[in-house]
Amino acid sequence: MSFTIIIPARFASTRLPGKPLADLGGAPMVVRVAQQAAQVRSARVVVATDDARIAKAVGDAGIETLMTRADHPTGTDRLAEAVDSLGLSDHSIVVNVQGDEPFLAPTLIKRVAEKLVLHEDAAIATACHPLKTMAEARNPNIVKVVLDHLGYALYFSRALIPFARDAIASLPEDAILPAYPAEHPLYRHYGLYAYRASFLRLFPTLPVAPIEAAEKLEQLRALWHGYRIAVEVADEAPAPGIDTEEDLEIARRLWVQTYGA
Repeated sequence: MSFTIIIPARFASTRLPGKPLADLGGAPMVVRVAQQAAQVRSARVVVATDDARIAKAVGDAGIETLMTRADHPTGTDRLAEAVDSLGLSDHSIVVNVQGDEPFLAPTLIKRVAEKLVLHEDAAIATACHPLKTMAEARNPNIVKVVLDHLGYALYFSRALIPFARDAIASLPEDAILPAYPAEHPLYRHYGLYAYRASFLRLFPTLPVAPIEAAEKLEQLRALWHGYRIAVEVADEAPAPGIDTEEDLEIARRLWVQTYGA
């Protein structure tokens, strides 16, 4: 199996401007992400950016880079442009790795790509893992996903779903979620996606869905328009993302602990 990993990287991050070029263990963060992704065998790794400074840093590190337009409304739209610029066939598999997740496990990237290959009726594959506490389940910054019996996504939400009405009221914030009804597992969604290139070309033409606009979750556009999303259930918690200066300092300490200075 071969596939292409595309890492969208914008300089103008709202909460942490210049985030892709933030130093992490002596190299720009986006370079660390690409190096991590490059550990996946049979994968081509490309950084898609709208900023010449990012392109230069990535190119200087020997990583393939691609310039894209600066006016894309979503990262998925940027991927669609990249797919065309790279000349990928409609049958190609493209994995979207976020440029602020330098600790993402290469094995999970591969498993999500394999998930899409094995589910020919799906346009997208993604991943989730079981939540641990009620505080996490109630946190609107943690996106939840509900699956059907075949492992396809039914819905994504910032709300607590599924809502086990008869059990939920008695659970405190620090409740460990094995106490939640076993038939209604609570899953946290990873922001990791594999797409068929044909769907990426289609995505920008699909009207924004009302549920997408309400939840601020663009994957809901696919569900709204009838496209299936296969979901890999992982045991491991997601790698920490980096959105703020505080996150960056935590990541720098974790990098030293994991890889040394």
